Amino acid sequence: MNTSQFKPYGTPGSSGIPRSSQELDRRSSVYRPSARPSAVGGGPLAGGHMSFFQQAPQPAGVPRDPRPLKDRQFQNRIGQELLEYLAKNNFEMEMNHKLSDNFTKSPTQKDFNYLFQWLYHRIDPSYRFQKNIDQEVPPLLKQLRYPYEKSITKSQIAAVGGQNWSTFLGLLHWMMQLAQMLEGYARHQYDDACMEAGVDIAGDQIILDFLTSAYQDWLNMDDEAGDEDVERALQPHVQGMAEAFERSNAKYIQELEILEGENARLLKEMQELEKSTPDPAILDNHFKIMEEDKIKFEEYNTLAMQRTEKYENRIQVLQEELGKLHVELKEAEEERRQMQKAVDDQGISMQDIDRMTSERERLQRSIESASQRLEDVKKKVAEREMEASQRLDELERLVEKYNTVAYQIGLIPATAVNAKGKNFELQVTVNEGTPNFASSMQGVLGPNGQPLGGGVENERLLADSTTGYQPAHILNLDLRGQVKNSFLALRKEVSERRKVTMDVMMEDHDLLDRAKEAIEDKRNEVEALEHRVRAAEEEYEKTKEVTNAQKMASDAQIEKMEKELAKMRAQLSESVQLMEQREMNTNIE
Repeated sequence: MNTSQFKPYGTPGSSGIPRSSQELDRRSSVYRPSARPSAVGGGPLAGGHMSFFQQAPQPAGVPRDPRPLKDRQFQNRIGQELLEYLAKNNFEMEMNHKLSDNFTKSPTQKDFNYLFQWLYHRIDPSYRFQKNIDQEVPPLLKQLRYPYEKSITKSQIAAVGGQNWSTFLGLLHWMMQLAQMLEGYARHQYDDACMEAGVDIAGDQIILDFLTSAYQDWLNMDDEAGDEDVERALQPHVQGMAEAFERSNAKYIQELEILEGENARLLKEMQELEKSTPDPAILDNHFKIMEEDKIKFEEYNTLAMQRTEKYENRIQVLQEELGKLHVELKEAEEERRQMQKAVDDQGISMQDIDRMTSERERLQRSIESASQRLEDVKKKVAEREMEASQRLDELERLVEKYNTVAYQIGLIPATAVNAKGKNFELQVTVNEGTPNFASSMQGVLGPNGQPLGGGVENERLLADSTTGYQPAHILNLDLRGQVKNSFLALRKEVSERRKVTMDVMMEDHDLLDRAKEAIEDKRNEVEALEHRVRAAEEEYEKTKEVTNAQKMASDAQIEKMEKELAKMRAQLSESVQLMEQREMNTNIE
């Protein structure tokens, strides 16, 4: 088949302007609307992929240019940017044309023609201008999707100077920015921004490079080249595209392996953290105990505040008693003087008085020593009572914890599952009330001669006024006897049930592992089928391109192929009917 029928065609005529790319004898275009869906811009290969080349719909009507093109400062700025771009890319050397000195304000028509052609060749180097500029510009602007091309007329293009120059200066500046964007895209300048926006353009880059290089080689081929020559010329490009895709996939596979390793490490750290973190049930239990202790301490603090108020009142009473004692002391001093006078009157000597004073001091020291020993003993007794009270509080907490756990495992109440009609609820059988340590305060007299300690009828640590509790009397159950044996029997029963449950769970795990292996096998089969589907889709696309090329060969060939296609469809319908008939026969059998 002759491939020259599918190459770009040219129209007679020429712009008459010398340029470096005039030697090209083929015409190309940046964009040609076609009814065929593009594989790059949203065809069947695109699927749900967001392409970098998707086009936004054009607004209806004549859009208004928001740029302040009439502003002199804006014109000077974009004109300066355009001049810098022209100087940077050797415009005058390539086009062999020198711009007028007052180009940005009052250019010539020739300046605009050269500028437009040069800028357009920066966008599409293969395009060849063959008509007058006023006929070439409108369709090219429409192909470039220039937003304001509807506001530009052919008569304005033929006379770009004067009041219309600001419009065409904005057009040239827009084409310069478009060329800069394409150059930046070719240098992969926007890859990072696209990746940050969630758009992967690696595949689009590879396909675009393939289309660019392959299309250029195809254009440069001889018009008489056959299909085999075309395939041979395009084979290196296809191979290069496949290798580029393999390199891109290798990079993604390496990143996937890194992410999988990081995921495994994080999973391991999470498991270690879960192992090192205490059980939430234990923490909840401790929090509950601390809340209960808080309530008890608040109650004890309230009681202590009440006692403080009582002691303050007692201090006031003692102050009054102290005043009375001072009065009594004065009276005693007066009485002593009177007694001293009486002793003197009785004729007692000084030696007798010294002897009686010494004896009195000795007895006083003995009393003080005995009082000190008594205070030490009372202090030790008070410490023991405090320790016993703390142990009793701890015992109550343990009993409460025991009852909570027993309730959770079904031992309380007697009607629970594991109780078997027995009562396993522990109770502390002591007197109610708070400890006032009356026993340690007995015998301590106040200034008025009254004991400071209270009564013992509500003493928690004493069974009666003189004796305490025996260990076996504090709890209502025999822990070492009946309860321990029952717990051992329950533990044995639970162990047996746990063993049975573990066996069942291991069987379930084995079943789950087998199911996972089966799922993995099916997943591998699905991946293989997907690979075959992708290969079939690629083969389908290639076949479709070849079919389209063959369709464009000639009208006669198209009619012939339509007849063959109709024949094939008839044969296919007959085959389908035959297969359905066979299936019905098979089902009947």
